[in-house]
Amino acid sequence: MEVLKVSSRSAPNSVAGAIAGVIRDYGCVEVQAIGAGATNQALKSVAVARGYLAPMGIDIVCIPAFITIQIDGVERTAMKLMVETR
Repeated sequence: MEVLKVSSRSAPNSVAGAIAGVIRDYGCVEVQAIGAGATNQALKSVAVARGYLAPMGIDIVCIPAFITIQIDGVERTAMKLMVETR
């Protein structure tokens, strides 16, 4: 499974293009974000990606969840957005 990591400085249109590309190739992608700003950019990216894929007849859904990840030996809580075709 492809994992895309989003920061608060990520450009939503660029991330949306990456999401759309992975969806076209594999049918699903995991988007990870830590913090409110990164989560905001990730959700905007999913919405934009949906617009990119709709003209091709591809409809996507987003399933949010919390995950715990290790960064430099420290556990952090992150948002995991599972984006899949419907």
